[in-house]
Amino acid sequence: MRHSTLDKLITEFDTGLRTLLAKPHSQRAHPDEGLSEAQLTDAEKRHASALMRVNHTGEVCAQALYSGQAITARDAATSKTMQQAAREETEHLAWCKTRIHELGGHTSVLNPLFYAGSFAIGTVAGALGDKWSLGFLEETEKQVGEHLTSHLTQLPEADEKSRRIVEQMRVDEAKHANDAKLHGAAQLPAPVKFCMKQMSKLMTASTYHF
Repeated sequence: MRHSTLDKLITEFDTGLRTLLAKPHSQRAHPDEGLSEAQLTDAEKRHASALMRVNHTGEVCAQALYSGQAITARDAATSKTMQQAAREETEHLAWCKTRIHELGGHTSVLNPLFYAGSFAIGTVAGALGDKWSLGFLEETEKQVGEHLTSHLTQLPEADEKSRRIVEQMRVDEAKHANDAKLHGAAQLPAPVKFCMKQMSKLMTASTYHF
């Protein structure tokens, strides 16, 4: 058992390094593939880049959360659900990072901090039991979906490439939330949901600028 836990830690440590340092790859085609670049002003590019940077950090947090939960999940099926969600979030990382660079921006310097915090939260959530771990997954994806919807109203209207990426991410997040519910996710208490939203606001406000 001790060796099994150590193996998991090594695997997730490697995942963390890849998330923060390596170039992510997507098995699926990028949602904006084939679309022409719109004529955006410098201000629009900076704004779109900042929004995509926020989305990128959100995916970093999701990757860390699911990695932490996968370590402490008691049921093999639950752990597999977490790992699958994390793999799909890697595609989102690739899409966002590519788009940020196309817009002339950069990913957030705060990513390591948010990754560490999210990983710790995921580990605790997993230790509470699989139904609560899945509850965190479902609520996280619901909040991310709301967050992405708000970005669709904020992105420059002409920036179809960014919009296409955000739209596909929203579809994927809704699927993750539904999968968690089908696997027996518990309904999180209102205070927990509130705290999650406040943390999300902190991440959004800081990574938009940094």
